Amino acid sequence: MKQLIFSLLLVCTTVSAQDSKVGTIDIDYILSLMPELSGVQEQVQAYQSELSNGYSEKLAQYEKALQNYRDNESLMTLMQKKSKEDSLVGMQNELGQYQQNGNQLLALRQEEYMQPLYNKVGQSLERVAESGGYTQVLLRDNNVVYIDNRFDLTMAVLKDLGIEVPKEEE
Repeated sequence: MKQLIFSLLLVCTTVSAQDSKVGTIDIDYILSLMPELSGVQEQVQAYQSELSNGYSEKLAQYEKALQNYRDNESLMTLMQKKSKEDSLVGMQNELGQYQQNGNQLLALRQEEYMQPLYNKVGQSLERVAESGGYTQVLLRDNNVVYIDNRFDLTMAVLKDLGIEVPKEEE
């Protein structure tokens, strides 16, 4: 009975493997050739500058407070020193938190700006995969050990998007 089930499973697997067609795609390469990418990069750089300016302002406030503390330290009581030191530590922690949050916000904003490009590539990939009869498409990165270039859909997607490939890269 176990051999019959195993044989049936093997036949089903073989039949389903014959029905599948696997391709690959290099999304990063496609994105790099999309004209819209420069606009996204400009938006990300503008947001990064905005975050950087906010950080610079907070840093300047901290440095001013630190210099004020150093200049007046000899005139302060122990309680005043402790209070100012606690305030400086708080400002220093805020700076670290602001920088960490800024990095996360920048990554989120970049993803938000890139989403329309991902959607455009995804829709094109669906058209190309459907017309080519592909059942599975893998990202062409370090996880793919080997794939025949005939099954790489990158150029077909670029063609579908109307993007010209530079001659030296074809």
